[in-house]
Amino acid sequence: MSVIGLASSRAFSDTSSEQLGRRENTFRVNVAPDIAGEADGIVGDSTALQIALARLSRVAPTDSGVLLLGPTGTGKELFARALHRRSRRSQRPLVGVNCAALPPTLVESELFGHEKGAFTGAVTTRQGRFELADGSTIFLDEIGDLAPDIQVKLLRVLQEGEFERVGSSRTRRVDVRLVAATHHDLEKAVAEGRFRADLYYRLSVFPIRLPSLQERPEDIPRLVWHFIDRLQQGLGRHVTNVPQTVMEALQRHTWPGNVRELENVIERALIASEADTLQLDEPERFSQRPGSQDERSDNLNAAQRAHIETVLKRCNWRINGPGNAAERLGIHPNTLRYRLKKLGVKYSRRSLAES
Repeated sequence: MSVIGLASSRAFSDTSSEQLGRRENTFRVNVAPDIAGEADGIVGDSTALQIALARLSRVAPTDSGVLLLGPTGTGKELFARALHRRSRRSQRPLVGVNCAALPPTLVESELFGHEKGAFTGAVTTRQGRFELADGSTIFLDEIGDLAPDIQVKLLRVLQEGEFERVGSSRTRRVDVRLVAATHHDLEKAVAEGRFRADLYYRLSVFPIRLPSLQERPEDIPRLVWHFIDRLQQGLGRHVTNVPQTVMEALQRHTWPGNVRELENVIERALIASEADTLQLDEPERFSQRPGSQDERSDNLNAAQRAHIETVLKRCNWRINGPGNAAERLGIHPNTLRYRLKKLGVKYSRRSLAES
């Protein structure tokens, strides 16, 4: 997740029923213009993702704290990096801590530092993460896992900017912006007494909810090609096609592990693939998504519509002539016109006639 890169878009390939025959429909490579968020490695143009990105853009230039909410694997670290990169503190490095990965006995020392001899094994004085983040941003991932005694100390440093190292009575001051993240329901944790209400209200000044991958299936084709582009060179592969059956199977999947799971699936698929066509390593895993056939069809149509529009814009809505959209999509111009009508893509008939 820490690798930040630009994603390239891929467009649907289609043929009319009489042209299809026994040939399998494929997605072909087409580079599209950058969209908001991709410079930060946040890939997708779905409405759900764009809502989160719009909130990110509004709060990033301020010093307000941000609470990133959402299931595991939705890209909270990428959002934290984007917030820092767009802030006035971006000249200093972002300091990150995964609270869930720290042993309970070491959390306080990790966050606030310790003096030599403060406890067994403290052979030297050590700065904590808050000191290292002075003048910058600190990212506390999985903050919902903090123990109650650490929550009290964290609240103090957020309210007063003050703390003491373990084993020291000297009060230190820092100027830190906090970005926190959790997959837990903190309101429920507050109601059950597992999380301090005053700390929760302090953290949730500006919450941003990150959508699950199941909520934005139209982003899956773009994400698939993003991971292919980023991973295949290191794996010695050169994939240029993804069968439509494969892409639709990926869009039907429920993705409990979200974007992180998709990345792992694509890496395994690249390893298993031969030649230039992507093959899923375990295709039987990708069962039908729960819901009606109409719902699944609507999701797939939304993805097709989004990518066809992307290619059309890239080609200045040209359907005929050199470099036209139909050519890039690998279909006949009349087939493209049919698809535009079927998918409800709005366009200027004059521009199509002139193209």
